[in-house]
Amino acid sequence: MSQPPRHRSMTSRLASLAQRLGLGGADAHNVAQRSRMLSLPFKAIEACASGIGWQSGTPLHRLIDLPRGALSGPVQEDKARIHAVLKRLVSSHSEEQPSLDLRTLDGLCQRALQDSPLATLEELAQSDNGRKVRIISYNDFTRVLGQALPGFERKATLQLRRASWHGDRLFWDDDNHAYEMASAVVYARRRGLEITLPAIIQCFELRTAVLDELDNGFHMLAMPAQAWSDPAFMGLLLDTGMPYARFGLFNTETPESLLLPKDHPQSDTFGQGLREAGAPDVIDYLRRIGKVGR
Repeated sequence: MSQPPRHRSMTSRLASLAQRLGLGGADAHNVAQRSRMLSLPFKAIEACASGIGWQSGTPLHRLIDLPRGALSGPVQEDKARIHAVLKRLVSSHSEEQPSLDLRTLDGLCQRALQDSPLATLEELAQSDNGRKVRIISYNDFTRVLGQALPGFERKATLQLRRASWHGDRLFWDDDNHAYEMASAVVYARRRGLEITLPAIIQCFELRTAVLDELDNGFHMLAMPAQAWSDPAFMGLLLDTGMPYARFGLFNTETPESLLLPKDHPQSDTFGQGLREAGAPDVIDYLRRIGKVGR
């Protein structure tokens, strides 16, 4: 669906004028042919495993504070359009729970654990550092839990996070005492100890309407690293002068994305050709992982 003229970039308006004057048709046909002939090692985007750390998986929450410098490309206006949509893709709100069972805690927000391969609090408690936290008796349990959460006996409030792409997992929003909290939760589970505390949960969710807006306006395709040094691909991207933006999607596990406006004839044709050549659709990927918790 074409966007209203007032939302089009200068590049898009000039391209439309050229097309009306009969100057762009042959170029678009050429782009379609050349894009289908590309030979790039495209691979399907694999969903990153949601581990013990809040940063595991695809950390979509970073989109809320997405800096303008995260996008690269030749035309500032086009990058600004894309940035405005990406920045609205994820919503955030707080929920208050008057009574939450400590045993439902399932992850941690500690930065030191963001690259941890561990999947559960039990695995963390059994790690080398976890074993240093010795809980043998109930007194040990209250002492260790008090280190992680001072004032828990007086019903101190838990600060938690939840995200649709993490399913129903609850992450403790604190950067300290990860091993103490993990060990206390594991002990409570094993002994059947019900410790209920008030909680404030920061909830993050992928906004379907904005994802549809992104899909209507742009191709967003996952490109292999080899693409940026491939003469045929870069020739198509640069020689035609088409608008585009590059975006590193959140972490090293996720391939860099190419965003191409659909309201520009050549970039739309290029996007369609790349999809036919095997480029994975990042928007489809986001739809899949955004529905994990539904």
